[in-house]
Amino acid sequence: MTHSPKSPPPATRAAIDFARLARDIKEWGRELGFQQVGITDTRLDEDETHLLNWLKDHHHGDMHYMEAHGSKRSRPGELVPGTLRIVSVRMDYWPRQADPAERVLDDPARAYVARYALGRDYHKVLRKRLQTLANRIAERVGPFGYRAFTDSAPVLEKALAQKAGLGWIGKHTNLINRREGSWFFLGELFTDLPLPVDTPADNHCGRCQACLDICPTRAIIAPYRLDARRCISYLTIELHGPIPEPLRKGIGNRIYGCDDCQLICPWNRFSRPSGETDFNPRHRLDSSTLIELFGWDEATFLRNTEGTAIRRIGHLRWLRNIAVALGNSPGSAAVTAALRARLEHPSELVREHVEWALNQHQPAGAR
Repeated sequence: MTHSPKSPPPATRAAIDFARLARDIKEWGRELGFQQVGITDTRLDEDETHLLNWLKDHHHGDMHYMEAHGSKRSRPGELVPGTLRIVSVRMDYWPRQADPAERVLDDPARAYVARYALGRDYHKVLRKRLQTLANRIAERVGPFGYRAFTDSAPVLEKALAQKAGLGWIGKHTNLINRREGSWFFLGELFTDLPLPVDTPADNHCGRCQACLDICPTRAIIAPYRLDARRCISYLTIELHGPIPEPLRKGIGNRIYGCDDCQLICPWNRFSRPSGETDFNPRHRLDSSTLIELFGWDEATFLRNTEGTAIRRIGHLRWLRNIAVALGNSPGSAAVTAALRARLEHPSELVREHVEWALNQHQPAGAR
């Protein structure tokens, strides 16, 4: 557990008004740009059972890190000894300046990138704000134990956020807030301060199953059950090898992630664009054509994705994903030329997907 540097002489724990401190933490969080701050304890018994069943069913696919840390993921006190409370935060990310998502999805010649990845890497943004929040707490109470996380360690962040009152886990397994939808990032501050906890959020999905019906690859196999091996976000981001052929057509023009289950969710009619300029689209990633992005060499890819979440997949998977999308696009001389230009690519992964894409534009009898 990280300990804050010494500043003013610390108040003794007995002298701290933790109820007031909790209120101040929420106010400081809002001042730092978080739309909501909640506090919870470390008990995640039901969520641990759900996680173990999910792993047993192999729904995590090749994400072996999901099972690599034993019970630390569902027992915060084992991950960070001394943890008593988790301060859970959320920050809206829907990019105000992005081309409308539906318009891009409806144009098979254009490349769809999940809205969260169009701008600066959210890990950097949230982690810096959480550190600032920890510094503010230390100014009030003196040195204390804490660690900040933003999707960067074995943490059940959605379960913690639900317990902290930030929203409920919907049938698509994303967190939903009744007043602001689901277009937000989550972050956590593990702390050894015995703060009062908030009331967990109630579930308001009701009978709705729009997210199950809209999923292009039928990855949501039942309410609250996601088979990641079928999920487009997994296939285009987490999967390192070839994308299974039966799932390629369902990917459409989505080259990095997928937002369909959130776009269809009725609760997102209450969502608001983010005021964070860091999340504004970079390098026209919200409106570029597939052919344009497929033409990026590795140096261009690295330059144009610097500081974004997209860079983590590397240039080869970038080309793999776009090749699939080009295979799903309407055939044209320009599409064929772009694909043929990559037929001799040194990577077998790229070549195989290019060949598949070219085959999609052959007459049915010639495939």
